[in-house]
Amino acid sequence: QIMNSMLWVPNWDGVIPQPAILKPRPRWTGKQLISMVIPKEVTLHNGNDKKEDAPLKDEGILIQAGQLMYGLPTKKIVGAAAGGIVHISYNELGAEGAMAFLNGVQQVVTYWLLNNGHSIGIGDTIPDKATIEKVQVHIDEEKAEVARLTAMATANELEALPGMNVRATFENKVSMALNQARDKAGTTTQKSLKDSNNAVTMASSGSKGSSINISQMTALVGQQIVEGKRIPFGFKYRTLPHFTKDDYSPEARGFVENSYLRGLTPSEFFFHAMAGREGLIDTAVKTAETGYIQRRLVKALEDLSARYDGTVRNSLGDVVQFLYGEDGLDAMCIEKQKLGILNMSNAAFKAKYRLDL
Repeated sequence: QIMNSMLWVPNWDGVIPQPAILKPRPRWTGKQLISMVIPKEVTLHNGNDKKEDAPLKDEGILIQAGQLMYGLPTKKIVGAAAGGIVHISYNELGAEGAMAFLNGVQQVVTYWLLNNGHSIGIGDTIPDKATIEKVQVHIDEEKAEVARLTAMATANELEALPGMNVRATFENKVSMALNQARDKAGTTTQKSLKDSNNAVTMASSGSKGSSINISQMTALVGQQIVEGKRIPFGFKYRTLPHFTKDDYSPEARGFVENSYLRGLTPSEFFFHAMAGREGLIDTAVKTAETGYIQRRLVKALEDLSARYDGTVRNSLGDVVQFLYGEDGLDAMCIEKQKLGILNMSNAAFKAKYRLDL
């Protein structure tokens, strides 16, 4: 399998690298295969949160002279992001070098997918029984908290927060409680899913979806928001004919406690459609607005140019900036560099770099 995959590496010199695993049988890793495509000029280090040199969970990423030491080449690393492999390859090797890397990765990954395959099914969204019970506990706890807040507000015992009236305070505290239910339930389901889960794989690699999408599929959809608030009363003091008047409970104001897997009730479905409708309209309006803002910016700045003396001038030669960007640097070429030695103590520096011959 590795031999066939190597044949797809552009400009491969025919030398098979030493297998990373020798016993019980020689085995090559995916990291070795991807390293054959990464240019030797690329060195990249995005440390993990725990600052480990060899993280067991493969968090963060380290590429040294084109060799992938640890980490996963996600969308942030391989995609069109500043400080990614494509960016560094372009800066170091020019357009042809960046193009060679993109072509190489595409050929190798396409061949790997042809053999390995990737799919997603309903089974990837089904949590185990213990997780379902934990999620229900989180929802029940926060619904009890909302009931307590409602009782306090009804009895006129709720103290208004600074800069808010009692009604705004009530809404604020209810929203916090329901958001907490969503977050706790989401975290619980995330922990229960294995790393080999296809939905988790897609979200962590950055190809499609996010942790919110996964928690909505498996745990609960959560509070629906219209115009930045919970679903407002539309008829006579109620959201839908399914509820009594003056019902401030989570269900009556757009809290969806079911997941997409379990299915939504008719009222939950309606509230979800309301929030979705607002999203669609918002997208259409924003497209027109941002397009017009961009056009005005382009027309206002189209006669500015960076001159050979480093200044930015308009078509009449008037100086707009004495130095482009006030630092004279081309933002396209800027890369982050980690200079760990600046913060090192003498003892740490000695331990890492001193070579006692």
